[in-house]
Amino acid sequence: MDTFSGLINGFSVALRFDNIILIFAGCLLGTLIGILPGIGPVAAISILLPITFQLEPTGAIIMLAGIYYGVMYGGSTTSILVNVPGETASVVTCLDGYQMALQGRVGPALGIAAFGSFIAGTIGLIGLQLLAAPLSRIALKFGPPEYFAVITLGFVFIAYLAHGSRLKAVTMTFVGLLLSSVGLDPITSEQRMTLGIPNLFEGIGVAPLAMGLFGVAEVFKNFETLVSGNILKVRIKNLFPTKLDWLQAKWAILRGTCVGFFLGILPGGGPVIATFVAYGVEKWVAKNPERLGTGMIEGVAAPESANNAAASTSFIPLLTLGIPPNPVLAVLFGAFLIHGIVPGPLLIRDHPD
Repeated sequence: MDTFSGLINGFSVALRFDNIILIFAGCLLGTLIGILPGIGPVAAISILLPITFQLEPTGAIIMLAGIYYGVMYGGSTTSILVNVPGETASVVTCLDGYQMALQGRVGPALGIAAFGSFIAGTIGLIGLQLLAAPLSRIALKFGPPEYFAVITLGFVFIAYLAHGSRLKAVTMTFVGLLLSSVGLDPITSEQRMTLGIPNLFEGIGVAPLAMGLFGVAEVFKNFETLVSGNILKVRIKNLFPTKLDWLQAKWAILRGTCVGFFLGILPGGGPVIATFVAYGVEKWVAKNPERLGTGMIEGVAAPESANNAAASTSFIPLLTLGIPPNPVLAVLFGAFLIHGIVPGPLLIRDHPD
């Protein structure tokens, strides 16, 4: 009953008129930014974070979540239309989405991406509500050894799931540990790598760090790199997939949702890895796997469903354990702290709404 009472209280707050406006504003901004190639959710949230400083904490988190979900969906649009992914998690969608556009099936491709995203995101949110409270009760029993084991497991997953060189992944993990060590020791209050600079006594903030690493870096990168493509001039008569499209895509949506649901929870996982795994699952179960990449609607439905399911369930370790599973949630973790909200088991216990 605690879960349902928390849901009722949460909906009563979220469905206030001002918060509904913030939801639409966040989703609109996120979708528009998601369409822009190369920016991605980390840079988008980092850039737009100052907008929320004047909002109350609840409204700020609602708007940031809307931006996050909007970016995750918006990236599929340019993947399908011009073969240029709006963000990293939409790379796989290019394979079949753009081929569908070349065949004049832009409407079904965009439609199935939207409906698949909605279905998977809804299932992911339901899972978040059902699993958050039980996991938080378990997390309250965690001590230093358990937290050390969980964090170590996260580092192992980072090295195991990294694309390319694992040595680079391990190296950057240690760089992150060094950066997180800057500041005053929480027990002895001794300075660690502050160089005597007062602004570093409280450590390096996640939001400024992400802004520098991703936001500013992306701006300079785009100054020297020209991204271009041939925009298809196709008249979209119908955005709703046909009955045949639904028959072909329904199981792909379900499989992609399951993959994204579980990979979103893992430290180091998230939407990017989920989309690749979901596409691999489709190739594994397909009767003619060689047809994937030639404009199969399953190749759009599965990764987009996995993308949005993982985007929802990745909040579970953040809210229950206070551990962000990927860079996007790390920025949101910083946003929570800025607004005076400390993610973790106490948040779920004391403020279930």
